[in-house]
Amino acid sequence: MEKMGGIELFVQVARQGSLVAAGRQLGLSASASAVGKGLARLEQRLGVRLVQRSTRRLALTAEGSQYLVRCLRILDEAEAAERELQQGMAAPSGRLKVGLPHESGLLTPPLADFMRRYPQVALDLDYSDRLVDVIGEGFDVVVRGGEPADSRLAARRLGGYRMRLLASPGYLAEHGEPRTARDLLRHRCLHYRLPHSGKLLPWPLLPDGDGEVSPPLSASCNTGEALIALAVGGMGIACLPDFTVRRELAAGTLVQLARPQVERSGNLYLLWPAAPAMPPRLRAFIDHMSAHAFAE
Repeated sequence: MEKMGGIELFVQVARQGSLVAAGRQLGLSASASAVGKGLARLEQRLGVRLVQRSTRRLALTAEGSQYLVRCLRILDEAEAAERELQQGMAAPSGRLKVGLPHESGLLTPPLADFMRRYPQVALDLDYSDRLVDVIGEGFDVVVRGGEPADSRLAARRLGGYRMRLLASPGYLAEHGEPRTARDLLRHRCLHYRLPHSGKLLPWPLLPDGDGEVSPPLSASCNTGEALIALAVGGMGIACLPDFTVRRELAAGTLVQLARPQVERSGNLYLLWPAAPAMPPRLRAFIDHMSAHAFAE
């Protein structure tokens, strides 16, 4: 406590440029004398001169300027911690703009449960597979795959996924099931087109002795939702993350191919703008989705 008091006193001296003015800000009686003594004790403890005093003005020494930067950071962190604790005592409320990928069955149940648990929080849900600008577009939090790369964003892992080759039972009954990568050349293949670049997402086929194979293009979609609908409709084979087709796999409208095998796996993350303090509604959402999105 004495150290924090010394830090606050020094910061006020640096800001005010006067012992008297610093004392007034700190509410000290006999302000100039009390502040001067407190500053002297701080310098004695640190073993350096922080302030050059004269009858007309105060000036920070080089050591004082260096110390001020750290002190301001410490006080900012202390204030942010207090605000976060105070906000945490309030019931979550207000609006949350949430960016979500098109998916099937993974995120909807925990979202509905969150709405029941926190009725004062209004969710503005934006479903899109494109690469959004989280800060520029005003999102409070987004769910995205891939490793976080923006240093301005904080992240928490939701869970992992694997890519799967999938088709409807009707399609496989009519066209047979491929056994090797080269077998795919005689099948109808449904591809995902990246919304931000327009490029097709490659299928991560494991080598099986057939060499490199490029599955033919029967259709391409820039949303996973449309790709799933085509696959369920018997239009061909699709390569999709397993979390997007939980409902279809459970219902049997899509089945996973045993061969050829694919290798890619990844993670889903919650991403939000990094800040010293987090609103209660955002903290509640992050904690809830982290606990329930991949819960079995």
